[in-house]
Amino acid sequence: MGTQVIINFLIYAVVNAFTPGPGNILALNTVTNYGWRRGRMLFFGIFTGYYVVQAICAVFVYGLNEYLAPVMAVMKYIGVGYIVWLAVHIATSTLSEESDRSSASFWKGFILQFVNVKIYLFGITALSGYVVKHYASFGMLLLFEMMIATIGTVATGAWIFMGGLFERTYTQYFRVINIVLALVLLECAWSMIF
Repeated sequence: MGTQVIINFLIYAVVNAFTPGPGNILALNTVTNYGWRRGRMLFFGIFTGYYVVQAICAVFVYGLNEYLAPVMAVMKYIGVGYIVWLAVHIATSTLSEESDRSSASFWKGFILQFVNVKIYLFGITALSGYVVKHYASFGMLLLFEMMIATIGTVATGAWIFMGGLFERTYTQYFRVINIVLALVLLECAWSMIF
């Protein structure tokens, strides 16, 4: 795996993990509404769910690569389409004023990750676009998925710990931040094709 591929994989993983998604937004809203102590079980549920879903993605991609190799070529283009869609969505998104005020439980955070399409597509796209060409063993795919889950956990942790400060900064500069993130994602999509 070349240096440029690793750099693009990491850029894609970091940008995707740090952009607003269901887990990050729920974590931010929970810490803002309940604080760390009352929200910590939800946060642990989000983190645990992230690792479990990424392990499922590794199994899925391993099965596709091992037994349905031609599908992987198609998956790459589906992944590029998803990255482009994500970039457009990020660049054109608006701030939401809604806040989740329900209880902050472990299971709420854990189950959120199982219905969070963003992280499924994130894991499958990263593996099919960057990793499978170089590593096909289940162990390596799982390792890269655990890297993704760790980056995602760090990102969600940043949303939690920066809480109010990040919310104010993001609110003030959200359009510029989102456009920069979208442009970086478009570069990642471009690198997957060429």
